[in-house]
Amino acid sequence: MASKKYQKIKQAAPAQAVDVQAAAAFIKKHARQSFDETIELHIRLNINPQKSELAVRGSVVLPAGAISIQRIVVITDEISLQEAATAAGAARTGGEDIIAEIIESGTLDADSVIATPAMMPRLTKAARILGPKGLMPNPKTGTVTDDPGQAVAELMDGKISFKMDQLGNIHLAIAKTSWAAEKIVANAEAALAAVRQAKPAAAKGEYIRSITLSSTMGPGIRVAA
Repeated sequence: MASKKYQKIKQAAPAQAVDVQAAAAFIKKHARQSFDETIELHIRLNINPQKSELAVRGSVVLPAGAISIQRIVVITDEISLQEAATAAGAARTGGEDIIAEIIESGTLDADSVIATPAMMPRLTKAARILGPKGLMPNPKTGTVTDDPGQAVAELMDGKISFKMDQLGNIHLAIAKTSWAAEKIVANAEAALAAVRQAKPAAAKGEYIRSITLSSTMGPGIRVAA
């Protein structure tokens, strides 16, 4: 059962869809003081998730930065590229040794995995492990690249990836309630622009059904599409 505080905030929430600025202001005003809540953007798409040609995925560099520093693992056999990735902030680099470890242990301690194109044929052996965790490198998100050092730098600067789920929705953690409203708005608008740009060429008609901005413990505030 929802708490009295939640119900009170929900009753005060705008009845109609508002702009991003108004949604961010409302969430900040009613944020809990006991901890720094995460602000999430939820986008419901008018896309059939069963059709692979309509899959929506991509990445965006959040101008105000990401909500946390990522643990990035880079997979490449080239020593110079490993060194560049480490210098840029990668937590770990390696080649076949990391792939073998993933297959043997069935897991990998990472928030993001970057690989060079040359490693992808070998990395496919670990796809059944990395895929369900959202860690399998993909060219569409910039995690398959000949310049892993640059990719690491972008992730450290606030680059995040997004992917439509099985229900046709996209969820992105974009800010914290303690942040200035301007930073929340900047990240929300950048994320929305990236999702719009990722619209599949084969998609027809209305693309976005609804947009909601919410905090960890708060109700969703509808944002005008």
